[in-house]
Amino acid sequence: MISLKNKKILVAYFSRAGENYVNNNVENLNKGNTEVVAEKIRNLTDGILFKIQPKKEYSKEYRKCVLEAKGEFDDKLHPAIKGSIKDFESFDIIFLGYPNWMSTCPMPVFTFLESYDFKGKIIVPFCTNEGSGLGDSISDIENTVKDATVLPGLPIRGSLVSQSDDKIKEWLNNLFSD
Repeated sequence: MISLKNKKILVAYFSRAGENYVNNNVENLNKGNTEVVAEKIRNLTDGILFKIQPKKEYSKEYRKCVLEAKGEFDDKLHPAIKGSIKDFESFDIIFLGYPNWMSTCPMPVFTFLESYDFKGKIIVPFCTNEGSGLGDSISDIENTVKDATVLPGLPIRGSLVSQSDDKIKEWLNNLFSD
């Protein structure tokens, strides 16, 4: 087990508001599901939040966004992202959040992973989905940042994020001791 004591923690996440697939329906969300979970993790770990945002935003319409994301996935495009993290090297543990798109992370998450040196870092993935779990995202992260330690990830059903506090706490307690 790893201790969170005296560790500098980053909670980096990609999340999308607007139309999203929830419980077999398309619903309009004011805040993306992954952002809700990221805020919960930040509150439990005292981490620093960083939202991974593509420079060119995805459509707010669900079906158009799916086509845009599929095009990036098919063409293996890793779009430019906004902002950067000051003193990234000072972080010990990076919680990495994303929705499951095409059975993996959205392409901007790969841009993020390729933008920093993760050597010696601990990556702790969490993924929102509507039944597809983590998909291939863990192995895809491990293949992208070979010098990092990737801990077991947490899949959370997007429609249940508001009720996920106990599940998140249990996951953290299983991974970290204090």
